[in-house]
Amino acid sequence: MVFSSLLFLILFLPITTAVYYLLPGKGKNLLLLAVSLVFYAWGEPVHIFLMLLTTVYTWALSLLLEKFRARPGIAKLLLILCLVFSLGTLGYYKYSGFLMNALGSSNFQAPALPIGISFYTFQALSYVIDVYRGDVKAQKSWVNFAMYISFFPQLIAGPIVRYTDVETQLGSRTHSRKNIYRGIRRFTMGLGKKVLLANQIGMLWDILSGAAHLSMLGAWLGAIAFSLQIYFDFSAYSDMAIGMGQIFGFEFPENFRYPYLSGSVTEFWRRWHITLGTWFREYVYIPLGGNRKGKRRLLLNLLIVWALTGLWHGADWQFLLWGVYYFAFLALEKFFLLGKMEKWPLFARRLYTILVVVFGWVIFACEDLTAAGDFYKAMLGIGVKFVDDAALFQLSNYALLLPILLVGATDLPKRCAHCLRQHIRPALFEKVTYGACILTTWVCVAFLVADSYNPFLYFRF
Repeated sequence: MVFSSLLFLILFLPITTAVYYLLPGKGKNLLLLAVSLVFYAWGEPVHIFLMLLTTVYTWALSLLLEKFRARPGIAKLLLILCLVFSLGTLGYYKYSGFLMNALGSSNFQAPALPIGISFYTFQALSYVIDVYRGDVKAQKSWVNFAMYISFFPQLIAGPIVRYTDVETQLGSRTHSRKNIYRGIRRFTMGLGKKVLLANQIGMLWDILSGAAHLSMLGAWLGAIAFSLQIYFDFSAYSDMAIGMGQIFGFEFPENFRYPYLSGSVTEFWRRWHITLGTWFREYVYIPLGGNRKGKRRLLLNLLIVWALTGLWHGADWQFLLWGVYYFAFLALEKFFLLGKMEKWPLFARRLYTILVVVFGWVIFACEDLTAAGDFYKAMLGIGVKFVDDAALFQLSNYALLLPILLVGATDLPKRCAHCLRQHIRPALFEKVTYGACILTTWVCVAFLVADSYNPFLYFRF
C-alpha cells in the first residue's frame, strides 16, 4: 500500500484518523501499532515477522544493555549482539546476492528484499546505539517501541526518525486542531507533488530511458526528467509522512530543503535526504574519527561513508560507483574548491552543482553501468545526433510541465505563499489554503482513477 493509492486515501487514512481521535490516550499507540502492522502486511505478509523479530530483539537487548551499563564488558557484548543481528539480517536480505555474484557464484538465489528494511533497520540501530551511549533511556513499553519502529507514515521510505527525535512524543504528545490542519496541508502538498508532478515527469524518463536511440537533446531531457522525478517523488513521500505525523501529534525531522538551490555538492548533501546524512554522520563518520585524525584519515572516513551510502541505496556496483563518485567531488571541494568557489557568482556555483548532480543521477537511474555509459555518450554527443524528431516531440509535450517543475524545485512558491499571507487577512488566507487542499486532493484522486502509472522509486531501497 502506498500513500498515493486510492485504498489508502479513501479508506485507510480517514478510518485510522477517525478511530484514533475517538480512542482514549492509552489506546492511541496500540491503534497506531495495529494499523501500521496491517499497512506493512498489506504488501509484505511474510516479511512482517522479520520486522517484528527485529523489534522484539532490539527492545529486549536494549533493556538488558541499560541494566548492565555499569558493567562495560557486558554492555558492549549486548550492543555487538544487537548490531550483528540487525546488520546480519540486512546483509542477508539486501547484499547476499550481490556478494555471491561478486564471488563468482551464479547459482545463488537471492532472497526477496523486504520493503523498508533499510529504513527500519537504521532506526533500530540508532536506538540501541543511543541507549548504549546513555543518550536515551531504554523504552520499557514494547508497544511504544514497536510503534516507533513500525509507524506507517515513515516505515517504508523514511524519513529516518531517530529515537531521540520522538522519545517524549511516544509517551505524551499534543493534539490540536491547528496541528491536524498543518498535517493535512503538508500531506496534501506531498500528494500533489507525487501525483501531479513526479508521476507525470516520470513517464518522460520511462519513454526516453527505454528508447533504442537517443539524440543529445533526448539524453539531456531524460537526465533532467529523472532528476526532477526522484526529487518530487521522494520529497513528496517525506512531505506526506511529516504531514501524517503532525495529524497524529508527532513532529518528524525535515528531509529536504530545496537541494537544487545548492551552491556546492557539499551543500546539496546537507539539503537532500537530510535524515540519512545525519544518520551516517552520527553513527559512522564521527565514530570513525571524522576530521579529527588528519587528512589521510579524513579521506578514508569519507570514502567509507560514501561507499556505504551508495550500497545503502542498492546492492549493485553502480550504486557503489555512485557513492564513490560523490566521495570524489566532496573530497575535491573540501581540500581544493570550497574556498575558491566563494568567489564564484552564485549562478556559476549552482550550475556546477546541478551538472554534477544530474550526471550522478544517470548512474543511479540506469539499469547497469553499461547502460549508464551509453547514456553518458549520448549526453556528450558522442556518436549521436544533436537533436532528432523524437526528442523535439517529447520537448513539446512537456513544454508546460518542465517550467512548473523547475520553479517548484525552488523556494519561490513558498516565498509567494508567504507574501500572500502578509497581504491578506489571516482568515481569508486559511480559507484559500483549505480550498487549495480540497481541490488538490480532488484532482489527485481523479488522476489516480484515470491512470495506473503510480511508481515509487525508493521502494527499491
